[in-house]
Amino acid sequence: MTKQTKWFERLSEPSASTPAFAIAVVILLTLQSQAQNFKVLYSFGAPPDAEFSTANLVRDKSGNLYGTTLFGGAFLNGAVFRMDATGNETVLYNFTGGADGGLPFAGLIRDSQGNLYGTTTQGGDLTCVAPIGCGTVFKVDSSGNETVLYAFSSGADGEYPYAGLYRDGSGNLYGTTVNGGSSANYGTVYKVSRSGQETVLYRFKGKGDGAFPFGALVADSTGRLYGTTTQFGSSGGGSIFRLNSSGQVATAGKLQPPSGESPTAGVTRDGAGNLYVTATFGGAYGAGSVLKISPSGKQTTLYSFTNGNDGGTPYAGVIRDAAGNLYGTAFFGGTGGFGTVFKLDTGNNFTVLYDFTGGEDGGNPWGGLTMDSSGNLYGTNSVGGVSGNGVVYKVIP
Repeated sequence: MTKQTKWFERLSEPSASTPAFAIAVVILLTLQSQAQNFKVLYSFGAPPDAEFSTANLVRDKSGNLYGTTLFGGAFLNGAVFRMDATGNETVLYNFTGGADGGLPFAGLIRDSQGNLYGTTTQGGDLTCVAPIGCGTVFKVDSSGNETVLYAFSSGADGEYPYAGLYRDGSGNLYGTTVNGGSSANYGTVYKVSRSGQETVLYRFKGKGDGAFPFGALVADSTGRLYGTTTQFGSSGGGSIFRLNSSGQVATAGKLQPPSGESPTAGVTRDGAGNLYVTATFGGAYGAGSVLKISPSGKQTTLYSFTNGNDGGTPYAGVIRDAAGNLYGTAFFGGTGGFGTVFKLDTGNNFTVLYDFTGGEDGGNPWGGLTMDSSGNLYGTNSVGGVSGNGVVYKVIP
């Protein structure tokens, strides 16, 4: 039963003069308003369809959306899918969990030829943490052919890449692994060349540099890489780091109560060099926060989630429009507890753009948002939809 149906039932009970009736009308109008700016583009079905997406989407000029799902597909090890502008979904590749990889957690990036690049958290070299494998870096071409560009194999080269990739102008790929590197398994920053050669750029020590990076990387104009770790750091709540071409790590921002802790997403960087990051936990109410770090290292808490109607526990990062407004998702919270899509404007005014019910509209958005040239937002939900396996959705701010 949907939230809207429940309110229709309540409307039949009290008279129009009672406060309950007035409250019901307000909430019903809110639901109707939400319906006008929200659309489910696709509901994932049962395997062999893809299911349970935890990833951001990437969009091409024709309006096609591309993404991954952690589970489902023909072999139940996840899939790469495409959804066209009319809502038709195609599974481009089914992971077997073997040498080709399995369980892709992060989203994709796309080059000018239409090739897609991503990571899987398992599979590849099955002798690495036998028998599941330590993950892969892969490429899927426009015809759905998959190539493993690198399979993590030794532990020292990294294990379990939960993050997506950054690609430079020469076609080199950069990412993080949540484990591996040293014997302490604190994770790595790595590079994979166009020829498939992997280089570990940094092995985390679990000290002031942080440990266990889940998020993707971004780069500035000089090639320095920026990212986050979920634990350790100078205050124990993770770190925001900068890695230069010599393999030296510097702390770009501190994470500690009450600002926020344990960012599971990477950072967003603006043209002035400011960094924006979501802390999954911590903040003033313990439900996460949105932070800004200036180039000089000054840190500002832009918003602290309450885990109430505003949402809470943001696993994904934020995106930024040309005017400087920030947009993101919260995994929990909202009126039904299934998460929200939110906007934070340049005056730090917070708006819930959509409140998920966990029904046919989906719920618990783990992935972040993608924006088109008109400002429309696209994302995925990990649960809900017609079959309960998640949805692809659109929000018009």
